[in-house]
Amino acid sequence: MDARARWRILRLHVEDQVPLARLARETDVGLRTLERWHARYRADGYAGLETASRADTGSRRLPPDLVHLIEGLALSKPRPAIATIHRKVTGICAARRWPVPSYSVVWDIVRTLDPGMVTLALEGAASYRDKHELVLRRQAELPYAMWQSDHTMLDILVVGTDGKPARPWLTTILDDCSRAVCGYTVFLGAPSAMNTALALRQAIWHKTDPAWPMCGLPDVLYVDHGSDFTSDQLAHTAVDLHIRLIHSTVARPQGRARSSGSSAPSTPSYSPPCPDTSPKGTPGRHRNCPWPPSIAPWRRSWPPTTTARTASSEPPRAARGSPMAGCPECPRAWKTSTDCC
Repeated sequence: MDARARWRILRLHVEDQVPLARLARETDVGLRTLERWHARYRADGYAGLETASRADTGSRRLPPDLVHLIEGLALSKPRPAIATIHRKVTGICAARRWPVPSYSVVWDIVRTLDPGMVTLALEGAASYRDKHELVLRRQAELPYAMWQSDHTMLDILVVGTDGKPARPWLTTILDDCSRAVCGYTVFLGAPSAMNTALALRQAIWHKTDPAWPMCGLPDVLYVDHGSDFTSDQLAHTAVDLHIRLIHSTVARPQGRARSSGSSAPSTPSYSPPCPDTSPKGTPGRHRNCPWPPSIAPWRRSWPPTTTARTASSEPPRAARGSPMAGCPECPRAWKTSTDCC
């Protein structure tokens, strides 16, 4: 009987002043039981009518060594049945003069084992990582703070140079904050450092499509441990462009680039508006500026500072020290100087 059923009986005495003796005769509940309910209600209110849990709930009176023995047998490979564990434990208890646990007690000990520990013991570390390891979900707070790059095989067939149909590969460069596709390349054959470099160059440089304004240099490039991403060519390029190259943990698919499955890198919905850092009163931008007047209303909603990298006070050529930094249309210029483009 729960607290609600007890109160339904006791309220006739508390509210309607029905004697407890009469309630005992009409409800078939003992008088001493009703008196005990009434005393608990006067002391603790409605909560006093709840069934009190035992102080030793959840604990077992078995020796700790016996509990550890049952857990060890349950975690052994191949995992034995509960009946097999109970039979082995019964024989050991008889030899060591321990109390013999019942089948239900053995089943309860096995049932309450930590699922992560069971997976680690029976299926190995790789299965434990896939099922129970915490995954670091991180996202850049600003555009250009971190780019991610990865490859995926497209679900289409194209005719190669040998006349045979083949599935092409797609390499994309994604901005982690805006999820915009900054650059991509489609090719046949296995991914290579050259294809990755082509996608990175397109991501950094101005686009011919005015509806795709993404360009510039990121602070961090996050990639996996493929041979093309660990190549010396990509490492040297990152050093020259002052890009921090971060590789994911080996054999850990969690947390890598989320570019797999992206099949529309040039879709306008992927492209955030371009920042306008021109000083007030500037009559117009550079004649070759890739951003047309049609996107001018978007510019004011975009933060002028779109990266955590500290802007340099030096001119682009001196600050970057690379051939592309000396160009009057430097893709980094709107981050370092308002005099360029």
